[in-house]
Formats: sequence, C-alpha cells, structure tokens
Amino acid sequence: MIKLYTFPPSTNSRKVRIALIEKGLEFERINVDLTKREQKASEYLKIHPFGQIPALDDEGFIVYDSTVINEYLEDEYPYPPLMPKDSEGRARARLMEDFRDSHFNPYLVHIIQEMRKPEGERDAARIDNAKAEITKAWDRIEKELNGKEYLAGAFSLADVAFMSNIELLDRFGIAVDAAQYPNTVAWIARLKARPSFAVSAQ
Repeated sequence: MIKLYTFPPSTNSRKVRIALIEKGLEFERINVDLTKREQKASEYLKIHPFGQIPALDDEGFIVYDSTVINEYLEDEYPYPPLMPKDSEGRARARLMEDFRDSHFNPYLVHIIQEMRKPEGERDAARIDNAKAEITKAWDRIEKELNGKEYLAGAFSLADVAFMSNIELLDRFGIAVDAAQYPNTVAWIARLKARPSFAVSAQ
C-alpha cells in the first residue's frame, strides 16, 4: 500500500492527499509532527534527505516534493486523469501549479508563521504584505479561468494545488471580490464542492 508521510495542517501535504483521493487510491497516512520537529529525525531523513514533508512510499519507491509526487501519481496511476492530454494544456497546468507553489502558497506560509506568534509579537506589515500579494494573484487566476471551469480546462493538478490553500483564505479573512473576480469566486465554489476537499482536511 502507498504510504504518505504527512502533517494535516501542511498545505503541501494536503495537496498530495487531494490527488490521492481524486484518483481513488488507498493509502496509509503516517503523521510527521512538524511542531515536534519529527521531520528532522534521523529515521525520517532516510526517507526525505531534506527533512521536509510530504514524502510518498509506493511499495518501496520513495518520492518527495508535493509537485513531483503528484506528477508521479499521474504517471503511475493515470486514471482518472488529472492532467490534460494535449501538451499545451499540460504546460498550462504546470505553469499554474508553479505559480501557486512560487507566488501564492509562500505568502500564506508567511501569515501562518506570524499567526503562530503571540499577538503582540506579530509583524503586521509582513501579514499585510502577504495578503496584498495573495490578492494580486486573483488577477492572473481570473484571466486563466476566462471561458473555463478550471485552470487548464478540465480539473487538473493545477486546481488540486490551489485547493489545499482555500481553507486558509477563509481562516485569515482574505476575501475575493465577486464583482471584480466572478470567475475566481465560481471556481473556488466548485473546488469546495468536490468531495476530496472535505475528506483531505483530515
């Protein structure tokens, strides 16, 4: 059976959980508690040499990095597909997943880091900057969704990546202006309605 080394609050761990659930794959969850720095334990470093999560063990083959894991799952378990068939569509999905990994998720991590601090020690300017950068991302997402239900047309790994962040938007009060970003608001509603969204929260 597939083993997933995961930490429930981690957005990148959830990104892989969503892909596994969408593909209907059974897997064993092995919790690696980041608050106890279990990811730096010598036994775990044999699995992930950089001491990060998630990591996936598929019958002895170990792969890490959430994006690489999901690409592996798509290659190894192609049905149901989570990538377009055509090269342009696949490239579009990969570009949007990279946009999430490089220009969206990191700012949510900044907010998480600040919110873990006592209220009086939080860097308000860092939080405000992170929220501003996240809000700027809606411009590109709105454009990508023009005429489409999902980022690459059909539901894909690009959408999976963003799904793992949606709950944090609500938690941190980061709104999406429905008048300015109607495509994005509808897209978020579609993502929340997928069964994998609720199931992956655990």
